[in-house]
Amino acid sequence: MAMLTHTHGPLERTPSASQRRDTAAAAQGRRATIRQFCISALTVAAAGCILVAIMALKLIAYLPRFHY
Repeated sequence: MAMLTHTHGPLERTPSASQRRDTAAAAQGRRATIRQFCISALTVAAAGCILVAIMALKLIAYLPRFHY
């Protein structure tokens, strides 16, 4: 008889097995979205670093010309 009683409140629904799978699939989708965002952010940061490095090299190359 104890197996037939509900452990949740009277208005709470018990999750079924299919709902748990849907939740896991949604979490997997969110994880993939976050991973894609992080990869994109790292790509932008790397491009910015490369741009700064190129400008620094140009500055080093042109700086001796302005030294009197």
